[in-house]
Amino acid sequence: MKSDSFRKITQSIRFIITFLFLLSMFFVSAGSFKWPNAWIFLFLYFFYVATVFIYLKKHNPDLLKERLNRKKTPKPWDRIVTFIYLVFMCSIIIISGLDFRFQWSKVPLWGIIAGFIGLIPAAAIISLAMRENTYLSDVVRIQEDRGHQVCSTGPYKFVRHPMYVGVIMMVLMLPLALGSFFAYIPAGLTTAAFVVRTALEDKTLTMELSGYKEYTQKTRYRLAPGIW
Repeated sequence: MKSDSFRKITQSIRFIITFLFLLSMFFVSAGSFKWPNAWIFLFLYFFYVATVFIYLKKHNPDLLKERLNRKKTPKPWDRIVTFIYLVFMCSIIIISGLDFRFQWSKVPLWGIIAGFIGLIPAAAIISLAMRENTYLSDVVRIQEDRGHQVCSTGPYKFVRHPMYVGVIMMVLMLPLALGSFFAYIPAGLTTAAFVVRTALEDKTLTMELSGYKEYTQKTRYRLAPGIW
C-alpha cells in the first residue's frame, strides 16, 4: 500500500512539473498569457492525456504501467534519438511563442482551424495503436517480462508503426494550430528524427522479436503505404 501511495504521489508531482514546464515554454517565449492558440492546444492536450490515462487504467493497466515505468533501459541509440526529437518538439513550441510575440509570420484563420482539426485524426490514430497494441512502450525494448508478441491487427495491418504516423501528423499540424510558419523548421526536423527512429526500431524488432520478420513480409510499409 505504501509503495502504491508513493507511486501515485510521484505521478502527481511528475504531472505538475510537466504542466508547469509546458506553461513556461508556451508563455515565456510568447511574453504574454494572451495567446488563445496556446490555451486551446493545452486544454485539448491535457484532455486527451487524461482520457487516455482513464481508458488505459480501466481497460489495459499493464500498458499504462509500462508507459509510466521510468526504470526501463532503452537502447543507447534510442536515448540519443529520443533526446533529439524532444529538443525539436520543444523548439516547435518556443519558436511558435516567439513568432506570436514578434509577429514573424501570419497564418490565416482557416489555416489555424485546419491545424486544430488535423490534430483529431492524429490523436485517433495514436489511440487506435494504443488500443490494439498492448506492448506499445515509449522506449524500444523487447518486453520479455510481459511475453512480448507481434501486433498485426487494426492499424498494424496497413503500416508497421501507426503510432508514429499519428505523432508525425500531430507534429505537422501543431505549427498551423499555433499560428507559426517558422515552427515548420523544427517540425520538419522532428519528423526526420521519427523517421530515423522508425528505421532503427524496425531493425531491432526484426532481429530480436520472434515473428516480426514474418510480419514485415505481410505488412511491407513502415509509415506510408505504397511509399515506405
